Amino acid sequence: MPEDKDDSFRDMNIIEKTVTVAVITVLIILVVGFVFGLYFFGMAGVFKLLGVQYDSIWSLVVFVVSFFILCVFVELFTRAIFKLYVRNITGKMKLLLIRISFECTSNWLVLFTVDEYMKSITLSLETEIIVVLLLAVLEVAFDDDKDDDDKIYDIIWNRIK
Repeated sequence: MPEDKDDSFRDMNIIEKTVTVAVITVLIILVVGFVFGLYFFGMAGVFKLLGVQYDSIWSLVVFVVSFFILCVFVELFTRAIFKLYVRNITGKMKLLLIRISFECTSNWLVLFTVDEYMKSITLSLETEIIVVLLLAVLEVAFDDDKDDDDKIYDIIWNRIK
């Protein structure tokens, strides 16, 4: 395609529009599948390490899908509450601890709820705590919020110096 040609979606014919929509749909499916795969294999690995028993692989799939979907909705509310709660807090270490406590609380709420509704997977309290702490630390570490990342890097850098 020549560089000086600037096609908009409106100017495309039906075949070009169909291909464009199909490619975007496939990309979205691949991204969602990759994220779900990370959650699935991560949970399967942690459950294997902690000795959690489940009836079948499908019960694990249902568990992870339920956890993933419920976690998205709970995260919306806890993220908003967290932002309102910490807007006047200046201590970086205090901010980090509050953030981890919010993440632990929301992850435990989701994990406990999914665990209670599913009879094919049973988690002990110790396993729930380990999984929740692991998820909270990973969520804080891999968060894409630039302001929070700068604060976390500053905390770590100041501790190293």
